[in-house]
Amino acid sequence: MTRAARFAGSALFLLVNACGAGREHTSNESAPLAELMDPTTCATCHVDHYREWSGSMHAYAADDPVFRAMNQRGQRETKGDLGAFCVNCHAPLAVRDGATTDGLNLDSVESRLKGVTCFFCHSVRDVDGTHNNPLRLADDGVMRGAYADPESNGVHRSAYSPLHDRGRASSAELCGACHDVVVQGPTAIERTFAEWRETVFSGSRGATCGQCHMEQSRELRPIAVDGPLRRSHAHSMPGIDRALGAFPELEEQVAAVQSQLNRTLQSALCVSDIGGASTISLIVDNVGAGHGFPSGATHDRRVWFEVIAYQGDRVIYESGVVPDGEAAVAVPDPDLWLLRDCLYGGDGNEVHMFWEAKSYRSNQLPAPGTTNPLEPGFSRSHAIQSYPRARSLLPGTPDRVTLRVLVEPIGLDVLDDLIASGDLALEARTAMPRMAIDLGAGTQLEWTRETANRSYIDASGVRASCISRSNLDPASDKVQAPRSSRCAPP
Repeated sequence: MTRAARFAGSALFLLVNACGAGREHTSNESAPLAELMDPTTCATCHVDHYREWSGSMHAYAADDPVFRAMNQRGQRETKGDLGAFCVNCHAPLAVRDGATTDGLNLDSVESRLKGVTCFFCHSVRDVDGTHNNPLRLADDGVMRGAYADPESNGVHRSAYSPLHDRGRASSAELCGACHDVVVQGPTAIERTFAEWRETVFSGSRGATCGQCHMEQSRELRPIAVDGPLRRSHAHSMPGIDRALGAFPELEEQVAAVQSQLNRTLQSALCVSDIGGASTISLIVDNVGAGHGFPSGATHDRRVWFEVIAYQGDRVIYESGVVPDGEAAVAVPDPDLWLLRDCLYGGDGNEVHMFWEAKSYRSNQLPAPGTTNPLEPGFSRSHAIQSYPRARSLLPGTPDRVTLRVLVEPIGLDVLDDLIASGDLALEARTAMPRMAIDLGAGTQLEWTRETANRSYIDASGVRASCISRSNLDPASDKVQAPRSSRCAPP
């Protein structure tokens, strides 16, 4: 047996025994930082937390082929000026430890330094800004968390930190510091934290990032082997992205992402009869995201609404019908309602890669700014879109209309661009999911005259008949959704 193997075995023995006899050790004891930086060290005692994290996008961050492809292309097209910009968030310990300067050598970087790790998050001592990972880490071996009465454990010292307490608004600063990204211009290409700060969720009765994305257990349970009973917090941290291809806990990750999406929107599908012809209106409210929807890399996201009107079995109108395997932006549909950001270069023309961006225009759905209907911002998340768009009427009155809301975390057109440049393998395109959001009674909402359960007076003074499987009131104030979802010059 080699010396390294004997050391590893001895270290594992000590860690396992420390979990079971932690209260006998003083709070000053701590394993070497190199061990604490390795997530597998945490797995020895924090079994559930490690399992959840191992299937999260935080664990996947440095392995994600789309990130790798974008970083590789960005380094080439900027002649290296991109530097650590991407990898500073996708493998921050590797940058901090000097293992990489640009992310192009991640295959040779130790696994303990890849992704957003346990040590990285639980060592944060200060937040020195609002974007691009301005987090300051401590090298004192103290793992910071949400519990005001931590118990010693013989592996690491522990301390309470409001930055890690999901019940404190300051905890959102820790998450937001990495989930807001600004490039030259300055152009805020990712604004999740900034969006949250402008919503009702950031108020005293709102919800922090952790309260939405780190579900708290209902029962008390040990957060470590033989540890004290606590209300623990899930570490899978689902959002809109998910792993492409084989990855630990993939089935659980897929279910968690779908559950997160299903809590986001309320909708109503309405039909107005006008002298033997009709118009369709779709009302959508972003009630559950806590920030804009979609968010994060919104310029790469694709969320669209599929509306189909029938007379009997005959389709008399459709919009947002995107065949499987086709990019939503490539469909010649003048009425397409597509949620995304558009990026523009210095000349005002559309660009497709973030390092080219000098400005942006967004048509994402904002979250509510207030719960008071008398205050400005109450209706800003309550958007209405009309079909057809060109102030015309349907060719007849439908007896059935269906709605689906479809989501691609990264648009197929973005992947096609990276594949064409030789930076991404075709397998990533095949693996990219297309998800449908549950609208209250399944992923398809269907209007008929018999099932209609709501109504409102539309802008033409005509009563619109609506179907909704949520609490959305179609008669409340609304904002007009963009007339065009295409990236015209700003």
